[in-house]
Amino acid sequence: RSSILISSKIHLYTQSKIHSIKENGSLCQSLCQFMPETRRPDRTSSFSSKEFSESDPLFHNEFYGTALASGTISEIHGQEMPSESVRALVIQILFPFLLAGFGTVLAGMLLDVVQHWDVFRNVTEIFILVPPLLGLKGNLEMTLASRLSTAVNVGRFNSSSEKWNLITGNLALKQVQATVLGFLAALVASALGWILEEELIVNHVALLCCCSIVTAFTASLLQGIVMVGVIVGSKKVGVNPDNIATPTAASLGDIITLGLLAVISQGFFYCMEPYPYITYLVCVVFLCLTPMWVILSFRHSDSQKLLFSSWEPVITAMMISSLGGLILDRTITDPKLEGVVLYSPVINGVGGNLVSIQASRVATYLHFHCPLGELPDDAKGFYSPCHNFCTTGPNGRSAQVLLTLAIPGHLVFIYTIYLIQGSPDPPTAVFIFFYLAAAFTQVFLLLGIVDVMVHCLWKWGRDPDSFSIPYLTALADLLGTGFLTLCFLLMSLVT
Repeated sequence: RSSILISSKIHLYTQSKIHSIKENGSLCQSLCQFMPETRRPDRTSSFSSKEFSESDPLFHNEFYGTALASGTISEIHGQEMPSESVRALVIQILFPFLLAGFGTVLAGMLLDVVQHWDVFRNVTEIFILVPPLLGLKGNLEMTLASRLSTAVNVGRFNSSSEKWNLITGNLALKQVQATVLGFLAALVASALGWILEEELIVNHVALLCCCSIVTAFTASLLQGIVMVGVIVGSKKVGVNPDNIATPTAASLGDIITLGLLAVISQGFFYCMEPYPYITYLVCVVFLCLTPMWVILSFRHSDSQKLLFSSWEPVITAMMISSLGGLILDRTITDPKLEGVVLYSPVINGVGGNLVSIQASRVATYLHFHCPLGELPDDAKGFYSPCHNFCTTGPNGRSAQVLLTLAIPGHLVFIYTIYLIQGSPDPPTAVFIFFYLAAAFTQVFLLLGIVDVMVHCLWKWGRDPDSFSIPYLTALADLLGTGFLTLCFLLMSLVT
């Protein structure tokens, strides 16, 4: 009897402990309750005590999870990488993509109008300025959006002080970059115009520098504030900012920048005759404000590192976009290429928007799956640019969705231009065929390039959130303007 009673008590005790363990969630959690406090492993203390910057790896090696077979979920430091269905992906991308596309349509129609203004007719080098200044949304706004989107997804916005330190430092850094890039873009435009025309007018150089700096500074400040609001808002409503932040930046970037450039340049052009010194004075004032923004950037460790490391991609991108501006400047005088001015912001903007979404998503994927400098298993060895179009992983699905959106999106934008312009004749079938072929080729090449570029930057220890988008949007400008010009040349041969 005593042995049976003892066995019964042991059985009841065991059952009660098993039930207690199940209630607590897992065997490991239950066992940890009996461990001394000093012997419990604390994996969060080493993570939270260290200051990170956006150009550093976001996690220590031990925090990196392993991708599941489906490639949809990876746990990092108690978090999960968002798992999205194709339907959710399309819904989240479609609205900001269309919004960004309509923004580029308005920008193209605005450029078609202002090309006849006095300043554009007398200072033709201003057309070379258009793609680099419109490209600032890729160099600055979209890069900011990508960095902050990754910060949201990995949990860096959970702390209020961390969030506002990131925002303030990045906005100050952006003003420094906008001022310097605006000044350099004007100098490059003046140099290219001098090479082509073999004539250099000093007052025109001063005008270009003045309107470029003021436009870049003002547009960057306005769009930066809007971008912060979009990203903070997307976090509150539970939408992945990678899908909406970059196209939202693009939707406002083109129309705001081009509108400011037209109004500011026209105003200074009329002021130059009675007050020729005003352009020089404005340039000096804005350049003298740069040290203040540098000091604000230095107060934050995140922007401090980027202040030294982020110049190479944005300056290179500005040079690439200037080549697209050179092509645009040459099309103004050719009657066969009359429509290039109207459609170039559209094809350039749509290509840049789509490739920026993919770049932001791939960068976030790499942040979740491997340390900076190391590639995931599926990207080691030979890597084809068409890899993403043939896979079912999250990056493959997004590439397929983005490529699919290109053709119907451009059809909507072409029809929108036709309706707003009130043209008596709709676009011809020949034009639509050549235009869609140019747009599809541009997007296909960009989505192939983005996959290779982001993985290469990651392997070389450079955060693609800060380095890839400037290159990609500049390539979108160059390829878009080039393919569009070729489209109109082929049309002139066929018709």
